[in-house]
Amino acid sequence: MFKSIDYKRFFISLFLISTFIGVTLVNLDAASNLFNSTQSFIANNFGWLIILSANGFLIFCIWIAISKFGEIRLGGTDAKPEFNFINWIAMLFSAGLGIGLLFYSVAEPVLHLSSSALFEEGVSFQERATLSMNLTFLHWGFHAWAIYGVVGLCFAYFAFNLGRPFRVSSFFLDTGLESAWSRVIVDVFAILATVFGIATSLGLGATQISSGLQNLGIANDSFLVIVWILIFITILGLISVVLGLNAGIKRLSQLNMILCGCFLITIFLFGPTGYILDGFLENVGSYIQNFISLSTNVNAYSDSDWQNAWTLFYYCWWFAWSPFVGLFIARISYGRTIKEFILGVVFIPSLLVFIWLSVFGNAAIYQEFTTAGSLANAINEDISVSLFIFLEQYPGSTLLIGLSLINIVTFFVTSSDSGALVTAMMTSSNQVNSKHSDPAIITRVVWALTLGIIAIILLMGGGEDGLKALQTSVIVTGLPFAMIAFVAARNLYKKLNIKVGDILHLTDSLNTEPVYFEISKIFSINETKFPTVETAFVMESDTTGRSSKSKFDPSE
Repeated sequence: MFKSIDYKRFFISLFLISTFIGVTLVNLDAASNLFNSTQSFIANNFGWLIILSANGFLIFCIWIAISKFGEIRLGGTDAKPEFNFINWIAMLFSAGLGIGLLFYSVAEPVLHLSSSALFEEGVSFQERATLSMNLTFLHWGFHAWAIYGVVGLCFAYFAFNLGRPFRVSSFFLDTGLESAWSRVIVDVFAILATVFGIATSLGLGATQISSGLQNLGIANDSFLVIVWILIFITILGLISVVLGLNAGIKRLSQLNMILCGCFLITIFLFGPTGYILDGFLENVGSYIQNFISLSTNVNAYSDSDWQNAWTLFYYCWWFAWSPFVGLFIARISYGRTIKEFILGVVFIPSLLVFIWLSVFGNAAIYQEFTTAGSLANAINEDISVSLFIFLEQYPGSTLLIGLSLINIVTFFVTSSDSGALVTAMMTSSNQVNSKHSDPAIITRVVWALTLGIIAIILLMGGGEDGLKALQTSVIVTGLPFAMIAFVAARNLYKKLNIKVGDILHLTDSLNTEPVYFEISKIFSINETKFPTVETAFVMESDTTGRSSKSKFDPSE
């Protein structure tokens, strides 16, 4: 059991997590100022690069799906999917978005609608509503899932087809990252971003659940209530991740999707149904019509900080979460073709998101239209209560709020268990072709507990300010991960594009230059033969012609 732990990545990560949290809490104001100023610097100077990257990854996903590579199967020609299509979509959707969609589907359209930074006086309600929904589509749709899709596809292909570990360092094949410690540093960086991102989300989510319980009169506003909520979520996540993918995470994701479906149908039927349908059609049409301008807007001619607070915030968050979500998606995608993968990871979730946003977003806008300011004022005062204030206008609001709280809990548990699984995979040794093996139970237990403990410590030491400070530190990692994702996509293309003539590449040098041997497997693509690399070994030759062990040892 303990032999399967990569002690370098495991203990270094735990040490740095403890140190970072301790330093942050001791110097909370200074840390918050540092993280905020760094975020502002990145947004002001590299915002264009982040937006360009998000668009580039979407184009890459579309191209690779329709290209000659689309029929390549993750795991080889004989690989069969581990999960059926519905379970696969349920798991990746639950892990990919978490509670954010449920939380912001009401709040974001209304906040945009009432934003003075977006609209001048005199702009019609229809124009404001249309742009508000378009922007919400932009932030939660194709670009977010394309980021996850690129990183997830790289994880899957490098692991299942090239025999590399489920680690970020595996992206740097043949790029000079040969030192074992340099690969450890890259992986630890990804582990820290994953752990901090999930832990802060759990902490902030617990405060929202607490607000819902207060709305129902079940609990009062106290720190102890939030702590017990976190303990409850942590225990459920621990049980789920210990049970494993099939018995735990898959079943919980199924339950989560059923609850989401029931919640969605209820709001659709008992809300302004006609208004929702009209809005959905108009929003989709407007979004497609204005897609290019929306996707390339960098706020170049405005002094407003609106984009830094919204679009760039979201994109950085998606990039920062891409190692976590991408690895999890890769783990459950064995046996899918690249075309299936892109369809299931980018386009189907985006369609589901658009449907969800149209129901909740249009219903919230309708409330604001009929009773101007009632919802907007409440959201601006306390965004955590937006969903519950919205549901108070519906018949059987108490039941609906209760259902929403159960849904919120399942979303958080799916984030907790998938996050623990992913972190355990990144700190496990020799996790190669791990479709048939999960990380050791001890690592899953440690990381599941760590996520909850971090959230509790941050709330105890700094309250919501501590959580938000650490959340900002995660967002700062968005730009580095965008660059890592670019390298990953480039390497993926190179590996997919290797021809038969490249199987054996010898240098012209007569001294101790490296010699690369590529062992390929021929893939059948419809009725044609397309060569690609199945397994790659990098060997070094001396002047006598003898070969030594690869410098790139996946076990390191």
